[in-house]
Amino acid sequence: MVRARMGQRDHYRPIDTPLSPTCRPVDVARGLLSIFPFTTLYVADLDAIEGRGDNTPAVAHLKSEFPDVTLWVDNGTADPQAAEAWLETGPDCLVIGSESLADTALVRRFADHPRIILSLDFLGQSFQGSPALLAEPAIWPSRVIAMTLARVGSGVGPDFDRLNDMRKRAGERLVYAAGGVRNAADLVMLERAGIAGALVASSLHDGRLGRSDIEKLSRIACANS
Repeated sequence: MVRARMGQRDHYRPIDTPLSPTCRPVDVARGLLSIFPFTTLYVADLDAIEGRGDNTPAVAHLKSEFPDVTLWVDNGTADPQAAEAWLETGPDCLVIGSESLADTALVRRFADHPRIILSLDFLGQSFQGSPALLAEPAIWPSRVIAMTLARVGSGVGPDFDRLNDMRKRAGERLVYAAGGVRNAADLVMLERAGIAGALVASSLHDGRLGRSDIEKLSRIACANS
């Protein structure tokens, strides 16, 4: 497992975190779950996304070790046959990343599937994927990740302007933030902006977000529900 930083994949290195004795996915996941009993883990198979093989056995091992945790897996799936095969045999939810798509056909076909999540990927100001996909929110599934790759692991804060735009486009769909989350204050601001959730691994590894922060946020969410 590597530490993602600002979408510069050539510079990613094996993760070094106080939460885990090794960079093995199972050990890293166990470290994250030691902070809080998260119900969902996001997994990006970068080898599969970049066409260098895949880590399907590692994903299966994760699921076997943590059967009660829902996995969101982005593995670069870009055609209907591959998506069908994964949904038949893979665990939990398949994330379709816009950076892997040349058109809207795959999203259109699986828009109503309950285990499909769309990741709308941005690098800087550029949308990664077919412009038609960004322009047609009516074909998006019920859950959408707004992935600002240049902010992943950067600690500069979420891109609230882009997130607000994505939320307005999404209508009743749930929008999740990915990239730049620093601390509990960012999560409070995201919640106030109508964002359904966020990817927070970097802030957990860096110790800027801890159990007490998450427990407090959970209590606030319950009180407001």
